[in-house]
Amino acid sequence: MEDKRVDTMEIDGQQQQQGVDAALPDGFNTDYLRIYYAKLFPYGDFFKWLSYGNDAKHPGCDQSYIGRRELSFTLENDIYLRFQSFDSPAEFESSIKEKCPFKIDIGPVYSVDPAKRHAYAQSGNNVFVPVERELIFDIDISDYDDVRYCCSGADTCLDCWPLMTIVIKILDASLRGDFGFNHILWVYSGRRGVHCWVCDSRARKLTNEQRSAIADYFRVYKGNENALKKVSLIGPVLHPFLARSYTDVLKCFFEDKLLHSQQLLASEERCQKILELIPDENVASELHDRWQGNRRSSISKEDVNTARWEQLKTTLQSGKHKGLRRCVEEIVFSYTYPRLDMEVSKHMNHLLKAPFCIHPKTGRVCVPIDPNNCDDFDPSAVPTLSQLLGELNAAGMQMDSESDWERTSLEKSIRFFRTSFLQPMLKACKEELESAYSAKLQQSKNTLNW
Repeated sequence: MEDKRVDTMEIDGQQQQQGVDAALPDGFNTDYLRIYYAKLFPYGDFFKWLSYGNDAKHPGCDQSYIGRRELSFTLENDIYLRFQSFDSPAEFESSIKEKCPFKIDIGPVYSVDPAKRHAYAQSGNNVFVPVERELIFDIDISDYDDVRYCCSGADTCLDCWPLMTIVIKILDASLRGDFGFNHILWVYSGRRGVHCWVCDSRARKLTNEQRSAIADYFRVYKGNENALKKVSLIGPVLHPFLARSYTDVLKCFFEDKLLHSQQLLASEERCQKILELIPDENVASELHDRWQGNRRSSISKEDVNTARWEQLKTTLQSGKHKGLRRCVEEIVFSYTYPRLDMEVSKHMNHLLKAPFCIHPKTGRVCVPIDPNNCDDFDPSAVPTLSQLLGELNAAGMQMDSESDWERTSLEKSIRFFRTSFLQPMLKACKEELESAYSAKLQQSKNTLNW
């Protein structure tokens, strides 16, 4: 494959390029990636995040902390480099620039330096174990292929992407309100989904059992491809979290947006899929006959989804049919509720792609998403590698590499990461370090006095 090579000196501004778009064809290649890593990747902020305050001079810092974190690189031609570790931002930056990874994954903090794990294994002691890791969630829109008709697989558009927006709204509200977490980072995966990093100290220290309990708390959608009914809401009343999710988010989203954007009741096949979620075959058959009548009525195609949905709700919630009142909610949950990759959340040792990577299939940056404004997030508007390099060229690069990103459309994402996530989190980390250190000193004093 012959990629058009990009002259690094040109990017440096030695000569202003004419016709930037022509010189930078859209796509992903190693030359572009090297310039991105040289000019735009936020090494300092990234390293500060993963250090959680342990890179400071405070005597309470754990100086070995960051050096026990696993980073994994995927190089060109799917060459995997697991168990990379770095003691300083400079060492991390140097390795990235040298190896030019197509993907960077973040693993747990281990009990010992992962790069030296073999030496510890030979000692016969099983000391190489994960001891800390953010609580993470991974959601792919391809898991919703049975309820979206505009796209499939890794493809997304503005009609189906709101399913990911709903994930952010539901999980973010519960992680903060029900579990009391504060430092939560949402990141676009670069192609077809979102990742969530819960970075509070309490979250990072959860055991696998505790992680499983939290993941199970969110687990409502339990279906597989062969199961018709994938959501069962049991009990006389909904759990408060599910009730809030339904009334505050899911019901309106389903009725006002998804029903129409996906034309969920506009065809025989799609109607049948919803009718299969009704456990009483007689009721389902009755509705099917009524909907067949709709086809011969004057209901316009635009209104047919709403009309049929209202008929379904009236029938199921009339009270005539015992045990079906909850069915409307089950249908809404089946189509809209977050579908988590449970295994990723349950185990400390799972790897997850780092923020600010470039997705090799789309060329898009894995940028943070503001949960307070997630309705405004448009994946098709996320900066691409070629776009960013074009912006560097157009700006006429100066030698101030620290602020190169400020002259590109990546600026908004890095500033959000820094001001809305990183700085408040580091402030909390500093307070925790000082509090723990003071408690340790007091304990030593008490022991001496005794």
